[in-house]
Amino acid sequence: MCGRFAITLPDDAMASLFEATPANDLPRIPNFNVCPTNQIHVVTSSDGVRHLGSMRWGFLPHWYKTPSDGPLLINARSETIADKPAFRSACRERRCLIPATGFYEWTKDGDGNRLPWYIRSPAEAPIVFAGIWQNWERDGQAITTCAIVTTAANDTMTSIHHRMPVILDHRDWSKWLGEEGKGAATLMHAPADDTLVFHRVDPKVNSNRASGPNLIEAID
Repeated sequence: MCGRFAITLPDDAMASLFEATPANDLPRIPNFNVCPTNQIHVVTSSDGVRHLGSMRWGFLPHWYKTPSDGPLLINARSETIADKPAFRSACRERRCLIPATGFYEWTKDGDGNRLPWYIRSPAEAPIVFAGIWQNWERDGQAITTCAIVTTAANDTMTSIHHRMPVILDHRDWSKWLGEEGKGAATLMHAPADDTLVFHRVDPKVNSNRASGPNLIEAID
């Protein structure tokens, strides 16, 4: 799964990386502790034109009467995304790219304490998650929301967790966004084992109020 991540790439660098037109209301950067329900950077494509915008992390199905009417859907499982009523339309018609610098996962020690790990590219290059999005409207309230697509963990990640985000290579961004027609379903798998590395970080990140670059620093 993916429940927290970090993003440090400046807005103009993201716009250049994705060849996207940036919106004026992008979230604050850097953010070393992006949490569910936060506004996050998202890349979409419309008529072949890419846009870098902001969406709420936490997908809202159209039948939710309020944003808190049901479970908080921050992840969508790749194995069932095409069949789940909440996601099946979005996975066909509304896919997006979600940039990150790295993400967090947790294990537990013998006493049940949650031990956080920070996962990143070995070259510290940006990571791009596969995402889906949807507009939710009710009683005059309108929110654009998204979820990160997850899959079974690769061999590198299994020592930490059995799930992981679908991470897209730059050569596959266009296909995921639908710019090359069909074939996005073939991308919903774990990346190569050498795509990621990880290290332990301070348990202070267990709090969704924690902030600052020290959250991703390695500890012994």
